[in-house]
Amino acid sequence: MSNNISNGKDDLFELCLRLGDDCLILGQRLSEWCGHAPILEEDIAMTNIALDLLGQAISLYKYACELEGKGRTEDDLAYFRSSLEFRNSKLVEQPNGDFAVTILRQFIFDSYSYFLYDELKNSADSTIAAIAAKSHKEIKYHLRHSSEWIIRLGDGTEESHNRMNKAVNELWRFSGELFEMDDLSKRLFENGYFPNLSVIYDKWKIYIKDIFEKATLELPSNEIFMQTGGRSGNHTEHLDYILAVMQILPRSFPQAKW
Repeated sequence: MSNNISNGKDDLFELCLRLGDDCLILGQRLSEWCGHAPILEEDIAMTNIALDLLGQAISLYKYACELEGKGRTEDDLAYFRSSLEFRNSKLVEQPNGDFAVTILRQFIFDSYSYFLYDELKNSADSTIAAIAAKSHKEIKYHLRHSSEWIIRLGDGTEESHNRMNKAVNELWRFSGELFEMDDLSKRLFENGYFPNLSVIYDKWKIYIKDIFEKATLELPSNEIFMQTGGRSGNHTEHLDYILAVMQILPRSFPQAKW
């Protein structure tokens, strides 16, 4: 195998981890609302979104294992890696907070994913393109759901408006990492596997601005210092707590079968 082919597989493997880890960790966060959402309809909605994200993660992990060729499974990637080996953005590991925080975190991620996966449908890698096409159908629903809630809460009562503003102040600093074009992203873009994230950002910003205006919310200034490092395994302390809960059973009984 030539070095170019080998490096291409390594890059695609890392891409699958980034995309899959985002989905898995956010899905795990949303699952924490099961039985605790403010209304029954939202309990069901967030649980279904969490299941969609889990399904997307499984598809991406399966392909990652195929690319890696070491006999690992999607369960190995989910349950037997440390936080240093996870490549998710810091945004998705942030605590649920109140309902406004959860909805804003979801909205930022959904709007990013909507434009990203729309471009990934045209990836030069046929498997990535197929996963993106299937996932994009689900993401459309996710984005509609979170967008409607942003408007409802932002343009609702004084209490809900203030809580949305507080959520923006807490979470906005984690949005910039989603659009970073590091060396891996640049190589994937040059090979036709991945879009230019600056283009995704421009589309995302227009959409975010429109929804914020409808919600009577102000976009933060560009001077906010953005948190980064998640893509290289440098996470907040929150990820370790998530993994401790998520991984305890398979790590305690690694040979267990269901």
